[in-house]
Amino acid sequence: MKIAFASDYSSPFMEGLAEGLRSELARRGHELCTESAPESIPMDVNIVFNITDARAPRANYLRARTSNFICTLAETERPSQDLRREAYGVLVKTMSNLLAYAVHRPRGSASYLVTPELGFREVPHGEDHTSRIVDQVLAISDVRFVIENDLIEDLPPELRAGDAVTEAMVRVGRQLESLGLLPSLLPLDEILSERDRRLLMKVFGVKQLSYGNLSARRDRDSFWMTGRGVNKGDLREIGKDMLLVTGFDEGRLAMRLSVPPGPDRTSRVSVDAIEHFQIYREFPRVGAMIHVHAWLPGIESTLQNYPCGSLELANEVLALVRRAPDPDNAVVGLKNHGITVTGPDLDTIFQRIAGRLERHVPMV
Repeated sequence: MKIAFASDYSSPFMEGLAEGLRSELARRGHELCTESAPESIPMDVNIVFNITDARAPRANYLRARTSNFICTLAETERPSQDLRREAYGVLVKTMSNLLAYAVHRPRGSASYLVTPELGFREVPHGEDHTSRIVDQVLAISDVRFVIENDLIEDLPPELRAGDAVTEAMVRVGRQLESLGLLPSLLPLDEILSERDRRLLMKVFGVKQLSYGNLSARRDRDSFWMTGRGVNKGDLREIGKDMLLVTGFDEGRLAMRLSVPPGPDRTSRVSVDAIEHFQIYREFPRVGAMIHVHAWLPGIESTLQNYPCGSLELANEVLALVRRAPDPDNAVVGLKNHGITVTGPDLDTIFQRIAGRLERHVPMV
């Protein structure tokens, strides 16, 4: 791979980290660009390490293609109490695919790897610190994202106000919220300018951040699923809060959605739609799925911390469901992220997991 570094910030720690990353990448046979000025970085670069000041984060390289992978490096000695939110602010302000946020503490320093889907992983500082960051960057830098949606205005009139399946989604969404399993949306309008929010939508298909998702089969070939960034505890509108997924365009890596006429063209189904699509297609008796950022002890988990919305994560989750003793009623873990639960319907799944979930997702 061709790799470049772009920086507007320097410190002894960052200089050492950047040098360590360069050495590790060269040792693994990757091509390092000698130019560091953003305008001199070639368009065909695969990965750019963006080194910036966490107090005024900026994207020193504006991706020429959506396939350019940006990993931002930043540091702080005074983290806020809500470290996840603080780090996520740096991530989205730099329009990055991954943030390595170094937090220096007297009791022990660590870097936190943060992704746009709210993945959050701790890497303690030590001898293998840089190699573990390289491992994660290389593992996800060339994943195939399925975040595009084709909105087809052919939703039958009788479904435009929803049906019994969407009524169950509304009900179970409220129940999950009552248990504290759907934390508040992360208000991007408080973090980003309007211009940056538009750019985030263009690059990642994200206009708001929320936790978890619900889906339920409508028939053999379609299923309802919650929208991207919507409040799962207050589902209301068909074509925005809940969308009907009817297929997958493998050539374009896009989900096909059936929506009412005159849709909001910024509406998107959850990024996990490809994962749910593959499970519904292979297991016809699976009638519903719930994904929450919580955990159940003793479950099998994906081996890699792939980003949500990628084919790679969908394939790993599908493999775990296949291996489950009962795929139609499975609970599988998404490493450092949460769980996906299959079942005959949403109410049955909720009854299975209510009262059993651990809010803290173990960081592996």
